[in-house]
Amino acid sequence: HSSRHSRPYIPSQQHACWSSKTKMVPDSKIEAIGRVLKDQNRPLKERFRALFTLKNLGGECAIASISQCFTDPSVLLKHELAYCLGQMRDTRAIPKLVEILKDVEQEPMVRHEAGEALGAIGDPTVLDLLRSYSKDPVTEVAETCQLAVGRIEWLQSESSKVEKFDGADQFFSIDPAPPAMETNVDKLREMLVDESLPLFDRYRAMFSLRNLNTQESAKALAMGFKCNSALFRHEIGYVLGQMSNDIVVEELAAVVQDEKENEMVRHEAAEALGSISTEAAVAVLKEYLGDKARVVRESCEVALDMSEYENSSEFQYADGLLKVEQNENEMTG
Repeated sequence: HSSRHSRPYIPSQQHACWSSKTKMVPDSKIEAIGRVLKDQNRPLKERFRALFTLKNLGGECAIASISQCFTDPSVLLKHELAYCLGQMRDTRAIPKLVEILKDVEQEPMVRHEAGEALGAIGDPTVLDLLRSYSKDPVTEVAETCQLAVGRIEWLQSESSKVEKFDGADQFFSIDPAPPAMETNVDKLREMLVDESLPLFDRYRAMFSLRNLNTQESAKALAMGFKCNSALFRHEIGYVLGQMSNDIVVEELAAVVQDEKENEMVRHEAAEALGSISTEAAVAVLKEYLGDKARVVRESCEVALDMSEYENSSEFQYADGLLKVEQNENEMTG
């Protein structure tokens, strides 16, 4: 999802600085940013910033640049590529995402994100495919495709005309499910952790709690870390990162520190700590920079970069275009 995120949450001021001018960026510059993304010798944090620049610029050339990188050895990066393709909501990304979802050689975390991205784009032409992968032997992939089917069916339903899908414009993300209409935290918490309910309904409770965006709703969400589904737990980490509320640092830290926890969940909790970026959060990230799991190590690296950004006077996180133009100026200057 992505965010999400599993998806670095890009703060809201980020979006203010992308105006219609972005449509005028020539392909040559987009390709130059794509080369930064593709370059395995560059620090991952630089490549992430290039990726989010491409996501914000959008268009065919950006999609092509992102799509070329699915052979990268970094699972974290590949899953982020899929997330960004979904958040761009451009049907031209569908063939690549379908290819990744079908590719059983790809890691579950990457295939899951491709399924979620197809749901985010919301094109009904992929419904049959998503239904068939709702029975995938990999649980995270199957559950993701079930949610994606639920999202697209909801978009086609009458209720989508009455209910607002994106209850909170402050989060700038295309979510796997619309928020529930319920706003009572106790009732939402009950729905959230009730494993007899369909996953789609529990996700709706999750996004409703996120949109309330209070300390109480953050604490209620953190209860979701005790649920059985790794996919569900990873989404809990993602929304807590979007909320950036330091009341849940302890719960997120416990997830990162639990080496028996699914890597996808630990990674999401690490990135959430990066967006909260208090001293306690940063201390955990530094401690796990050397974790045995590559995806956790890399998440800590990217999260520390996000944390630095949060605490700096930098104008934008996705600064790939700025960097490319600076390089051009240095070469011509």
